[in-house]
Amino acid sequence: MTVKELAEKFNYRIVNTPDSINRQVTGAYACDLLSHAMAKINEGDTWVTVHTNLNVVAVASLTNCACVIIPENIEIENQTIERANDKGVVFLSSSKSAALICYEIINAIKDVR
Repeated sequence: MTVKELAEKFNYRIVNTPDSINRQVTGAYACDLLSHAMAKINEGDTWVTVHTNLNVVAVASLTNCACVIIPENIEIENQTIERANDKGVVFLSSSKSAALICYEIINAIKDVR
């Protein structure tokens, strides 16, 4: 399942659309401690976090995650979106909780396999 397909399936709002919108999603990871997330995110994971600052783009880029999902309709800073576009990092947004987002993604990936 690609990031774009995932967003469409669960009605996540696509915040920006770099070419990486077609990356394959292979897992989900939720964490708000950036240093811990940097050490634990696997390539292809969706990363669910409440943080919306520039450092999130750096961590997402370094870990090569499939996308970043911001839960609970938390507003994403404009400079973060601009940097994400420059770095090819996809941001999605949802009104759902981080826990529900991870549950949906894990079940969707399990169904595809």
